[in-house]
Amino acid sequence: MKLNKQERHQQLAETIQQTPFVTDEDLAKQFGVSIQTIRLDRMELNIPELRKRIKDVAEQQFDEVKALQEDEVIGSIIDLQLDQSAISLLEIQTEHVFSRTGIARGHHLFAQANSLAVAVINDELALTSDVKLKFIRQVKSGERVIAKATVTQVGKGRTAVEVNSFSGEEHVFKGTFTMYRSNLEGRDVE
Repeated sequence: MKLNKQERHQQLAETIQQTPFVTDEDLAKQFGVSIQTIRLDRMELNIPELRKRIKDVAEQQFDEVKALQEDEVIGSIIDLQLDQSAISLLEIQTEHVFSRTGIARGHHLFAQANSLAVAVINDELALTSDVKLKFIRQVKSGERVIAKATVTQVGKGRTAVEVNSFSGEEHVFKGTFTMYRSNLEGRDVE
């Protein structure tokens, strides 16, 4: 059933409010209209494009980061609960891939996960001391990688952070980071 413009606008605004990182392409499929119609609807509703929405959320979240400067984070931090969890988004572009294959260089996925593991630490000093990692599948140009960090253990001067990265619903990377941090007494993670 096709929605009228007013109904579509209402549902579009609600959808973007609930999932701010949804693409125009996904919205066009969901509402059964063209991408151009979605763009016009967004303009009428004063909803910025995806890149601007990501940037706005990342700027709000970055104010809490203590261990890194903004230009040191790989990807955009879109959620941050210090010493608990964090999420970042990295759009894989041509500069991230091997030119012959279009496959992302592993160090970009690692750098996204590592900088997220540092950012989640509630300390002025956080350094990677040990990592166990696994690349699960190749990532190609044009994919969006969502990295999710979870603090799993906090000990005296050390914090364990597990990072899982996904492209869509597919698991593409997993890393367990042991992070050195200054002046922290051990505690249990709730």
